[in-house]
Amino acid sequence: MAVAGVQGNMAAQVRVMGHDAAVITYNAVIPGTETRGVALYVGVGPTDIECTLESGNQVIFKAVAAGTFMPILVTQVRSATGTVSGDGNLLAIY
Repeated sequence: MAVAGVQGNMAAQVRVMGHDAAVITYNAVIPGTETRGVALYVGVGPTDIECTLESGNQVIFKAVAAGTFMPILVTQVRSATGTVSGDGNLLAIY
């Protein structure tokens, strides 16, 4: 019997655990996001996170708190202030 929905379609399965992490560099496409975006971990805050989602839409998340895991899939993060990235305070979760 075929199973429908997320349980039956491997490509549609929800990713709930990360298996790797990398520091995000602002304004650069995040490596490894050619076919799938990455979730974000924000280590300092509150801060605004301006990003391109896996869909290609651009959005700004306002006042994201320190220690936030953002369960969204992004391909790029742009910097308005340059105060979060580069020192491990903004991580891509693969």
